[in-house]
Amino acid sequence: MALIGDLHSSPVIQRHPANPILTAQDIPYNAALIFNAGVTKYQGRYVMVFRNDYGSLEKQALWGTNLGLAFSDDGVQWGVQPQPIFDIDWPIRDVQRAYDPRLTVIEGRVAMCFALDTFHGVRVGIALTDDFEHWDIMTVSAPDNRNAVLFPEKVGGQYVRLERPFPVYSRGGIERFDIWISDSPDLRYWGNNQLLLAVEDVMFANTKLGPGAPPIKTPKGWLTTFHAVDTDPARGKHGWEDTWKKRYTAGLMLLDLENPANVIGRYEEPLLAPEAAYEVDGGFRNNVIFPGGMILEDSGEVKIYYGAADTVECLATAHVDDLLRLVLD
Repeated sequence: MALIGDLHSSPVIQRHPANPILTAQDIPYNAALIFNAGVTKYQGRYVMVFRNDYGSLEKQALWGTNLGLAFSDDGVQWGVQPQPIFDIDWPIRDVQRAYDPRLTVIEGRVAMCFALDTFHGVRVGIALTDDFEHWDIMTVSAPDNRNAVLFPEKVGGQYVRLERPFPVYSRGGIERFDIWISDSPDLRYWGNNQLLLAVEDVMFANTKLGPGAPPIKTPKGWLTTFHAVDTDPARGKHGWEDTWKKRYTAGLMLLDLENPANVIGRYEEPLLAPEAAYEVDGGFRNNVIFPGGMILEDSGEVKIYYGAADTVECLATAHVDDLLRLVLD
């Protein structure tokens, strides 16, 4: 395993001065770690579904996970709803928790991709809602799959998603996972699975890749974030655990509009690397950036929402033209 040296964020992207934009102190019920949120715009408002690992920050103890809901008029200041959401009476008998939501508006409804821990493996699901109270569960995959994101419109008459299977045996029994793409006629039955981006293709990863935020459509292609992970055995204590040897960064690629299985451009360096204090210090797992939401504004500004140190939710911005230059130059 080749080790990765120092990494830095692209100069075209700016962290918002209000960061972190959502923390445990903003939540009106028990909360400890607020991160890995899905964010979109729906019916004239920004909407966020965030992961809350609740427990005690002071005691560094976690008791469980739920999903919270927040709304915003500007995408920066958030009003959190009084109770967690997505409390489903699961027909699956061994569900432990749902987490890591990703939001996409498609055909007038909000689609949420989510991870589902069960006693028989990690599964990925898609649910549809109009009001964030009632959810139609469209699909739940077989184990082991995670980090699914849905494109905001059909491509060639098919729904399309990115995902990260856990092929432990076929990859030599090590943690080395890649990004795959699949499609569906109805959001229920998924197939036509293809490898999209492999760890060995990314110079700032040596462990695993996974989808980030749902892609946004531009005239040049589907602009798509991903997360990349590198491991260094020499890293020591970087969070609550005795050792945390990984670093998570955000990457950027461009997929073909008509055939999104074709990567037509990719930035060879990280778009965002852990550098700010709330990304590298004082968190559950430091040195972590995990993109989960991306919104293209009419002005050309792109808002990228990301979890930092598995502890807080943050915002970075860039102009879409600058991002396209990164992946095409």
